[in-house]
Amino acid sequence: MSHAFPIATRVEDALKPGVKVARTRAEAEALVPEHKIDSLATDWIDVTEEEAEAYLSSHAGENGPHGHLQKYEDNEGNPVLAVTWWKLDDQAGIMPLPKASKKKPAAESLFPVWPDQTTP
Repeated sequence: MSHAFPIATRVEDALKPGVKVARTRAEAEALVPEHKIDSLATDWIDVTEEEAEAYLSSHAGENGPHGHLQKYEDNEGNPVLAVTWWKLDDQAGIMPLPKASKKKPAAESLFPVWPDQTTP
């Protein structure tokens, strides 16, 4: 059985149950055509031993993602999970630039007219 990676905007969402999964980038793009796939990302999450076991057992089903979680240890022997997932380009958090005005400013605004100082 080949690996299937969750598709999400944030790593926290990739760990949630019921997330869409894909084996390849083409499959991921087909599953979420309204989004752009940014990359196949790997994030490292510090967890307790209990949390690591809970994550690993909750993602052990055949219908969901598989092969996307690996358990390692850091330099002090604490558990760390490596999560590999299809990262979506997060356009929702980016404000669009205002549209440029095509209207040219009036000539008066470019060259201010100063009152004549010589008239009473």
